[in-house]
Amino acid sequence: MRFVYILIAYLLTPVICGVMLWRGFRDRGYWRNFSERFGFGTKLPGNGIWVHAVSVGEVQAAASLVNSLRKKYPETPITVTTATPTGANRARALFKDSVYVRFIPYDLPGAVRRFFNRVRPRIAVIFETEIWPNLYHVCGRRGVPLVLASARISPRSVGRYRWLVGLFKETLSHGIVIAAQGEDDAERFRSIGANPARTHVTGNIKFDFAVPEDTASKGVALRQAYLATARPVWIAGSTHDGEEQQVLAAHREVRKGHPDALLILVPRHPARFGEVADRLERDGFRFIRRSRKPSAEPGETPEVLLVDTLGELLDFYAAADVAFVGGSLVPIGGHNLLEPAALGLPILTGPNNFNSEDVARLLIAQGAAEIVLNATALATRVSALLSSERERVRIGALGRSSVEANRGALQKILALIDPLIKE
Repeated sequence: MRFVYILIAYLLTPVICGVMLWRGFRDRGYWRNFSERFGFGTKLPGNGIWVHAVSVGEVQAAASLVNSLRKKYPETPITVTTATPTGANRARALFKDSVYVRFIPYDLPGAVRRFFNRVRPRIAVIFETEIWPNLYHVCGRRGVPLVLASARISPRSVGRYRWLVGLFKETLSHGIVIAAQGEDDAERFRSIGANPARTHVTGNIKFDFAVPEDTASKGVALRQAYLATARPVWIAGSTHDGEEQQVLAAHREVRKGHPDALLILVPRHPARFGEVADRLERDGFRFIRRSRKPSAEPGETPEVLLVDTLGELLDFYAAADVAFVGGSLVPIGGHNLLEPAALGLPILTGPNNFNSEDVARLLIAQGAAEIVLNATALATRVSALLSSERERVRIGALGRSSVEANRGALQKILALIDPLIKE
């Protein structure tokens, strides 16, 4: 099986490289430091802590752990790897020069070997179950403790993981510490061969993120900058293709009852900013792009603000009255519901939340979030919430209290990591 896996990996690598190079025509970040994807790059000090977070959401979730490790082990180098340019940019913005940031290598024996020779980690911490058989195998061979932090497995992924696990089953059963988000996740890990003694339920570390103190004031400033202080404002964050169409259809309906309502539209992927702008133009919406200087002309009243910049989603949530979280009206699996919850916003989400089913289930059960099935339902709930400040405040308070009540995963994960670092 291992030979077959490696053969398939080598055969797929040219295809993956082609896709990356093609994406580079729209986002040059895919071309930068491309050699790191084959394990090359600067040789680092070594004997450090390696944290892997695949993309922007995971980097954001890892921030509290990385910052805690920096304070606790100030002399120990920390390397953060990611798989996407946006993830790498976010890591650099969050941690500045205090950590090394690079791309994780492709799961090829040579690439993984070169990566380990250059980074030489003392311990590996991987967020939310990125399973790479060759990488895990080398961790086992080199005696590098591996922690899966805030780990989860969706029910639909169990079969695929069970097949992959055969490639590093010995490592999984003896050398990997699993810090699962929930008991259901822990049980799925045990079902594919994880050592029960090394499988723990720690909760979701995303609950432990800290909202920066100036976020609320930034939200107020953004409303002022776009002449929206007195206007009802709702936001659609981290949207995908097939979802913007539904959001814009909903916005047309919302404006029938709230003619001055402003939609803040935040596509998930930078490569699609131009595509979404073209759609807004075709559909006849008056809109402003965030990347351009906001106008202060009183007569200009855009219907949509297109956020075509990176790293500002949290601030724009703080500028809104109601939040819809994307990736959920299409089968992507949903994105981070906790940021708007922590800011006290009423949350609307589609039915596809399998990426964070425990979080979605909790917030829905607490009354802090609500599922909408289509554009019509989205428009109805946005309109109702924009009409009632009292209801928005009530639901927002439920979201805040849900986040506060479920903090604590960070300390539990640190308690698992500390002994491994000291060893």
